Amino acid sequence: MDIKQSILDSINVLRAMVEKNEEHIRCAAEIMVDAVLQSHKILWCGNGGSAADAQHMAAELMGGLRNHDRDPIPSIALTTDSSFITAWANDTDYNSIFSRQLEALGESGDVLIAISTSGNSKNVLNAIHIAKERDMKVVVLTGLNGGTMAEMGSCSIVVPSEDTQRIQEGHLVVEHLLCEIVEEKFNVKNSDFRNTSG
Repeated sequence: MDIKQSILDSINVLRAMVEKNEEHIRCAAEIMVDAVLQSHKILWCGNGGSAADAQHMAAELMGGLRNHDRDPIPSIALTTDSSFITAWANDTDYNSIFSRQLEALGESGDVLIAISTSGNSKNVLNAIHIAKERDMKVVVLTGLNGGTMAEMGSCSIVVPSEDTQRIQEGHLVVEHLLCEIVEEKFNVKNSDFRNTSG
């Protein structure tokens, strides 16, 4: 394996991604900031590596990416309740593991971050449908040609690659950036979030 070339390939994908998606990333960040400032939640979902991203980023918003002294930002990964996910998938089907949770937790004004490298994950697509029914905003992170999901987001960020690893690397950069922007705006606009957001 050519280690240097692999790293350079990743860098090239990131360059192409920012050229294609800078305004989409700004759009997504604005949607998230607006939701947080109005006391709404950020919810995340995805499968496999995207599930790990969902858990990772919900933790960054809740705990603090760079600033652990700020108030927590309400954020939930729909990928982490193993008892619900395994019971529901076993008793009904896997394709509704996220949409079922959104039926209970999703509210108007909340934001769903829907992550899928292919853009065609059925359980993520079903979650998007429920989010729209709940009058939630949807931020889509995908790759390849965007898949079905690309046209369903309030903002859609498509990593221009056919390589799943490169797409996931691009998603991680974007996700960290989104969390950083939300945290930065949160700190600037609200020294005491709970007292100023209502």
